[in-house]
Amino acid sequence: MRIGELSERTHTSRRLLRYYEEQQLIVSTRAANGYREYDERLADRVLQIRGLLDAGLPTRIIKQILPCLDKPRTIHFSDATPEMIATLTEERDRMTERIDCLVRNRDAMNEYLEAVIGGDRPEAG
Repeated sequence: MRIGELSERTHTSRRLLRYYEEQQLIVSTRAANGYREYDERLADRVLQIRGLLDAGLPTRIIKQILPCLDKPRTIHFSDATPEMIATLTEERDRMTERIDCLVRNRDAMNEYLEAVIGGDRPEAG
C-alpha cells in the first residue's frame, strides 16, 4: 500500500509515517516510480508505535522493543542497558496504573449503563 492509504488506515499523518521510517521503526520499499510502498502488516505496527509513544516511551526505546511485539519473536538483548531496563520498568508500571484506572472507569460506566438501561435511574448525589 502507498503512504496515503497507510496514513488513512492508521489516522497517522504522512509526515509522521516518514518520521517513523527515518527512526527505523517501519520500513518501506520503493516502487519503480519512486513512491513508498508499505506492507499490509505495517498498519498494526504503526498503531502499536503510536500506542507506545502515547504511553511516553521514546522512539529509541520503542525501536528496541518492537521485536517483542512480533510473533515469532526475535529479541536482541545486546544493547539493553541498566538505564533502558529502568525506563521500561517505570513505563510498564505507569501503563499498569493507567490500565487499572481505565478498568475502574469502564466498570463504573457499565454500572451506570446497567442502571439506566434497566430503568433504575441513579439518584442525584
